[in-house]
Amino acid sequence: MNTNDLATVACAMAPAGRGILAADESTGTIKKRFDSINLESTEDNRRAYRDLLFTTEGVEEFISGVILFDETLRQKALDGTPFPKLLKSKGIVPGIKPDKGAKPLAGFPGELVTEGLDGLRERLEEYHDLGAQFAKWRAVITIGDGIPTSFCLDANAHALARYAALCQETGLVPIVEPEVLMDGDHTIERCEEVTTTTLERLFFALHEHRVVLEGTVLKPNMVISGKGCPRQASAEEIAEATVRCFRRTVPAAVPGIVFLSGGQSPEEATVNLNAMNAMYDDLPWELSFSYGRALQEPVLKAWKGEVANVPAAQKAYYHRAKLNGAARYGKYTPEMEGAA
Repeated sequence: MNTNDLATVACAMAPAGRGILAADESTGTIKKRFDSINLESTEDNRRAYRDLLFTTEGVEEFISGVILFDETLRQKALDGTPFPKLLKSKGIVPGIKPDKGAKPLAGFPGELVTEGLDGLRERLEEYHDLGAQFAKWRAVITIGDGIPTSFCLDANAHALARYAALCQETGLVPIVEPEVLMDGDHTIERCEEVTTTTLERLFFALHEHRVVLEGTVLKPNMVISGKGCPRQASAEEIAEATVRCFRRTVPAAVPGIVFLSGGQSPEEATVNLNAMNAMYDDLPWELSFSYGRALQEPVLKAWKGEVANVPAAQKAYYHRAKLNGAARYGKYTPEMEGAA
């Protein structure tokens, strides 16, 4: 493990004005995306869709990295170039999702733990050889009656830390993603409480596993009201609560924080990221994005699986990426939405 190399890649994943595209949908998840446009989820269609995204001209101005699914990491663009090589040629860092998904935590109804540690060292070595430079592991934390429990938080923190240590041993930068779900009717105050405890447990575990924070990227939820909460917090309230939580829990050694969109609309995810960067300019970490649906939803609607629609779909992707690039500087305005 070369800590300087890890730190260099970690910084390249969240530079000023740029963020990460999460294109790591599992086969089941991409099927749901394609179902929304009445398109069959075949390998050829999945490859064509990812090719559309990765070949969008100029998008590297705003996209610094892409998280890939196992299948996608092994695929080639329509011109025969392996996807990792194509991304690197554009100055975009390719990554991989190696976890096996969140499964029920035995003995703890309503709680989940992410599986995939068995055989992970060997998988990471193969992914590194295939061209990946970072990896991402997602833990899922649910807010509800009596949950999350301390055991659930610790189980997920331990798994994230073991994964992160194995990544760095292999030469991959780990993205650690502890997602406190928006699902529920909880207040923003309850979300802040749970997110704070989640991050405290996570960074304790990372320290215990000797993970080098300079070569690590954090992918958290924003501190936000539950979807079912009668009172939805404003962008300014979200920014204040989120930054307050991070100041209390995230060490300054972490170079970048790349938010998940977590069920927010594309516009909401951009507005909230913009508020944080507009309100705070003295933070030790970059506040960036690692969005999946919030970047891709307009693309799918424009594409609809038709070759003739590829230019329009790429235009929609470039526009969404550009808006989030502006939000990285706190310079996004709602008027920019219609300027595609």
